[in-house]
Amino acid sequence: MSGTVTRFAPSPSGRLHLGHAYSALFAARAARQDSGRFLLRIEDIDRTRCRPEFEAAIFEDLAWLGLDWETPVRRQSDHLGEYRAALERLRAEDLAYPCFCTRRDIEREIARAGQAPHGREGPLYPGTCRGLSAAERRDRIAAGEGHALRLDAARAARRCGPLGFEDRGLGRIDVTPALFGDVVIARKDIATSYHLAVVVDDAVQGVNLVTRGEDLLEATHVHRLLQALLGLPAPAYSHHPLLVGEDGRRFAKRDKARTLAEMRAAGLTAAAVRALAGYPD
Repeated sequence: MSGTVTRFAPSPSGRLHLGHAYSALFAARAARQDSGRFLLRIEDIDRTRCRPEFEAAIFEDLAWLGLDWETPVRRQSDHLGEYRAALERLRAEDLAYPCFCTRRDIEREIARAGQAPHGREGPLYPGTCRGLSAAERRDRIAAGEGHALRLDAARAARRCGPLGFEDRGLGRIDVTPALFGDVVIARKDIATSYHLAVVVDDAVQGVNLVTRGEDLLEATHVHRLLQALLGLPAPAYSHHPLLVGEDGRRFAKRDKARTLAEMRAAGLTAAAVRALAGYPD
């Protein structure tokens, strides 16, 4: 397949804001400049936060901005079996292990060790459950004890050897496998995680240029490692700067950033919003 294939992959957990518009327009332009394909993906594995009305609003907002995307749209909740198959492959190769710890357990273990390493998703996991015997793991699972699944980062690094990825703006970046520690690849409530699902999705959809905010640059170290372990192709990346407001803070749902719907209701045109996002054409 020739041409650049990009995607915009929002989570339907709230209304889109100007930062989303910037990211979607950035991806669409990258595809259009190479006569490529622009895809839309709905990342809705977090069923506690995602809502159908927010998904419908995503389609409405993007269409209002003037964006076109290929159909059908890939919805993560429709593909849990694919993520489960990838997870089972990692488990079969002894690259993943069950973790019964709560967040509080992890923090207590770190405190006892007299250390305070904080990773990109909270405290780095100290490996408490990594050394459990196979029998103890089986017994605790059989007893119905809740558990996540973690990637054994050290074992994974030995399996893959040196890795890197290409970023269009930053060049070649060497992967640091332990950057996130033994990262969770399957949550307690669902047999996948953002990290696992996104690498499977990109491979299945033929995405060869992942465009996203620079706040996800470090997560790419995990994604490149998972791609290598699962034998998936390695796309190129383009981590763009984050759009920020007048206060210098990036737009975010949790901060109740002004939504595209609110801007539309206030009388702003799609052209005006595209210009605010830096894409006036």
